Amino acid sequence: MDDNVINEMKSIIDRYSLCDGIHATKIEGLHFYKMSSLNVRLPVIYRPSIYVVIQGCKQVSLNGEVFQYTDSKYLVVSVDLPLIGEVTNANKDKPYLCIQIDIDMKTMAKLVAELNLKASHKTGKGIFVGNMDEVLGEPILRLMKLLDAPKDIPYLSGVYFLEIYYRLLNTPHGSSIIQTSLHGSNMYRVAKVIEIMKLDIAKPRSIDELAAMINMSTSNFYNQFKKVTGLSPLQYLKQLRLTEARQIMISHNTNATKTAYMVGYESPSQFSREYTRLFGASPRRDIKAFRK
Repeated sequence: MDDNVINEMKSIIDRYSLCDGIHATKIEGLHFYKMSSLNVRLPVIYRPSIYVVIQGCKQVSLNGEVFQYTDSKYLVVSVDLPLIGEVTNANKDKPYLCIQIDIDMKTMAKLVAELNLKASHKTGKGIFVGNMDEVLGEPILRLMKLLDAPKDIPYLSGVYFLEIYYRLLNTPHGSSIIQTSLHGSNMYRVAKVIEIMKLDIAKPRSIDELAAMINMSTSNFYNQFKKVTGLSPLQYLKQLRLTEARQIMISHNTNATKTAYMVGYESPSQFSREYTRLFGASPRRDIKAFRK
């Protein structure tokens, strides 16, 4: 990507990210990340989004498979995925800088239908890394520049989001996005099951029940789900529950026992064991360390 584009992006991120952290902007669906040090590896649910690294390096892993994206590369997540992220290159002089652009899958599905796009029948992963270029970078920069012209945001942000989606569909990995957006495709049906899980994560689920919801055989559903997410359906649900539990304890200061029941566990001791296995510390120790 052109150095001038990169430098303009850096300048905008610096002006709207005065300290380390995740920064929401006046444009819904646009966030900036700034990190001046390496971070702890933690499981997080990544929503459908484009993550563009402008400076530094980060890697995420999905069930042991590592995806690394450095400056001038981007990561795309097309379905909600439990990923373990880690910033691997950042310091005070050159902090990690990243742009997150949310993907509205309803808007994307409408665009795919209007363009009458087709995708391979082969089920792909819900995650990929691509090389950044001017074709995708320029509409992203135009979207970012709207922060300096707030009166234009209601009228132009939607146009720029649509252009970004269009450009993304025309990248070498666009077929993964197309599959997720096509009604009836395996990736679309897996995404629907994920939405069902999220609506009531505490509800007991069986693979047979989930497969029946999208008119798939149990074995085919299991295989397709694992191809997209890297996890079995019940492994995915467990990570979804544990990640949500951590967020509840951080945001609402609830204790581990109450939180365990809230996310669908019948045994607080089992919840504590599985939480410790995933996050590397018991719920109490983990949240205490987070608050320091």
